[in-house]
Amino acid sequence: MTNHDLVRLKDAGTFPKVSLMEPNGRGYVLLAGELDRRPPFGYFVESAVKKRLIADIKVLLPALNALDTVEEATLFKALLVPPGRGAYLKNRPEVHVARFDVALLVRVTTPNGAAGIAASPEFGAIEARMNEAAKHSYRMVGANLRRIDEVDHSREGVFLFNYFFAADEAQNLAVWDHTAGWFQDQTGLDNSVLTRPLDQRGAQYTIINHCRWDRLNDIVPSLLFKNSFRRYVLGHFEANDTAAIPILYRLA
Repeated sequence: MTNHDLVRLKDAGTFPKVSLMEPNGRGYVLLAGELDRRPPFGYFVESAVKKRLIADIKVLLPALNALDTVEEATLFKALLVPPGRGAYLKNRPEVHVARFDVALLVRVTTPNGAAGIAASPEFGAIEARMNEAAKHSYRMVGANLRRIDEVDHSREGVFLFNYFFAADEAQNLAVWDHTAGWFQDQTGLDNSVLTRPLDQRGAQYTIINHCRWDRLNDIVPSLLFKNSFRRYVLGHFEANDTAAIPILYRLA
């Protein structure tokens, strides 16, 4: 898809082009589940079911991390659900709106290796426990397609998973490329790993973006109070038949 295929909004403003590194060649397995239904800022209250699930997954993680192709496996729990879903979803009732308040991200040496990890007994034990506890769960096996820089999981922070749904994958990528510079310019974002499913057939989401900020104040005020977020970011998503479903997490 060329830049000519991107629908540009003339009055939305102008922001620098996103600065990207080469994709890292890694594969990813994301397992996410919906446990608690809470208002946007209410996820600090956790059910006993969710607490047990997180504890059980932590017991199972060492066996997964011991597999040769696994570089790291990181467990997250929801912090809040910011604005950003956009109007496009209102006309697509068949799309499952992500409310995943527990997520496990596994980074694997290669995309083919990620498929092998997803089929492994060690991952299967975690997935079975997630499916048992969650109201709804989702698994994606994917590869890195865009990268600002690696996401640091070694310390606490505010971690975003943005679950995108679009009418067309190429258009989704084009509008991500066009709007990602806003986040670098307006929120100081210096890391991001964008992953696409290895097979789009049956995938609930076109692409999933993952990134990190140090504090809530680094990102939430920009999403809530900057008009340019609505005009430039959400406006371009809607104009390009793309919906973003963002959820902010912390380390579990």
